[in-house]
Amino acid sequence: MESKLCRRRMNIAMVLIITLTWLGGICGEFEEQLFEVGKLKMFVDELPDMPRLNGFRSVHGVLKPISLQIGMFLTKWKFHRDLPPTPVFAYGTSRRSATVPGPTIEAVYGVDTYVTWRNHLPSSHILPLDLTISPASPKRGGIPTVVHLHGGIHEPSSDGNADAWFTSGFKETGPKWTKTTMHYENMQQPGNMWYHDHAMGLTRVNLLAGLVGAYILRHDTVESPLRLPTGHEFDRPLVVFDRSFRADGSIYMNATGNNPSIHPQWQPEYFGDAIIVNGKAWPRLTVRRRRYRFRVINASNARFFRFFFSNGLDFVVIGSDSAYLSEPVTTKSVLLSPSEIVDVVVDFSKSPSRTAVLANDAPYPYPGGDPVNEESGKVMKFIVSDEYEDDTWTIPKRLINYPSADVSNAVLTRYISMYEYVSDSDEPTHLYVNGLPYDAPVTETPKSGTIEVWEVINLTEDNHPLHIHLGLFKVVEQTALLAAGLEEFKECMTKHNDAVKCQISKYVRGKKTAVAAHERGWKNVFKMMPGHVTRILVRFAYIHSNASYPFDPTQEPGYVYHCHILDHEDNMMMRPLKVIN
Repeated sequence: MESKLCRRRMNIAMVLIITLTWLGGICGEFEEQLFEVGKLKMFVDELPDMPRLNGFRSVHGVLKPISLQIGMFLTKWKFHRDLPPTPVFAYGTSRRSATVPGPTIEAVYGVDTYVTWRNHLPSSHILPLDLTISPASPKRGGIPTVVHLHGGIHEPSSDGNADAWFTSGFKETGPKWTKTTMHYENMQQPGNMWYHDHAMGLTRVNLLAGLVGAYILRHDTVESPLRLPTGHEFDRPLVVFDRSFRADGSIYMNATGNNPSIHPQWQPEYFGDAIIVNGKAWPRLTVRRRRYRFRVINASNARFFRFFFSNGLDFVVIGSDSAYLSEPVTTKSVLLSPSEIVDVVVDFSKSPSRTAVLANDAPYPYPGGDPVNEESGKVMKFIVSDEYEDDTWTIPKRLINYPSADVSNAVLTRYISMYEYVSDSDEPTHLYVNGLPYDAPVTETPKSGTIEVWEVINLTEDNHPLHIHLGLFKVVEQTALLAAGLEEFKECMTKHNDAVKCQISKYVRGKKTAVAAHERGWKNVFKMMPGHVTRILVRFAYIHSNASYPFDPTQEPGYVYHCHILDHEDNMMMRPLKVIN
């Protein structure tokens, strides 16, 4: 693995040298384009609390459905006190109120939320595009967008299918677009979700531009007895991602790919130099000596975070992705892949110091890449007050019990294989799931209301966060493939994509890696370790109830599953998922 990573870095360096020579050969000019984030002082901006939008309305004390109008706008955003304003794409109810991340939508269990997402974006993008990875391409120009509510359980036509895109004013629409207003039933378990763009081949650039936001589904009857921290001061989403900037404040993204003769712009991963939380680089938050709840969303394109506190404070994990755990789990660190969510309580009354830095030590790319530096190793600072005070919030011993992962209930077992393909120079060109491009005929057809076992075989050297739309799953076990004969197995799988024919049972005999206690609940994303087979139990039904879906999950355009490293997803590491009755 090390030799391949070294070769990748050398090849990228050569591409940059060639590109710089072509541009005029003046390396200093290129360096001057980039803002040296090391010159930015950390912890000078206050942590914003993003605007809140209620996904319901109250009529004489009764909560009723509401129809929201949320736009996507080109605007400017200050990521740091000393950084020039940055052109961004932002969600908001108006251009003036648009923010990065977008407003936090607060929904209530059993009360429908309708959202008309309106594209007000200009005719051309603010970031470089690569037309060789088959992105959505309107004939009359404009920027295609479509919104996916990540973690949501709702009808296919409201899921934000990658081909259901639309341009400004709905002038052009994708082949699977059906309607202007999305319907979120809010009938699933309470928990955390986030919304983001999902347009074919453009997800990575549209998210880099700023199209992300948090969505919270509350269920008062179930959650109030837990007496967890509540209220805007003590219960806050933290949307974390990385960005690099040019000297003029604009977002920096490479203009040249690692295989420019194949993909002029695409590179396998994007990593930014500055860590952003709720739209500010390395912000600060003054807290009281009591418990706080943080709903932490990793909205990065490719960066993993392993969060820990500089002063040794604990995280008490109460939820993972969109579901509560059955009981709290105390841990010193939390590893979060792109798109994963962790719901934690932090008790600042136990802080041994007046400051606590939320830090990160996950290498990039994960797990075999470079160590973090000063800028990527710090996330934000908490300034802890001196005064102790009574705390009315608690951390209960039990949270919410959902069904256990009983493999005997599965109706069938599927093998899902992950492949990376490289050029003659050993640089990645594209990635497939099951050896197939996205537009190949559907092969995964789960039956609504059933449970399946998926054996996910990661034949690459990267850790891939697998996200399944509609379904929830539990991780059963992670087993290493034996090193002896592994290349033979990879060769057979690349040729046949048939785990049984390639005798997978001969190779899945390596070391087992325990699933972390705080990741044993129901999830919609999980980290598929390289060179491992990860067994997951996937449920295509609610976990909190035996009720059927209040919509028809078999309708078009169906659902998808994919790697949530966005650079991989955009370059074919996504497959359709067709639910049947």
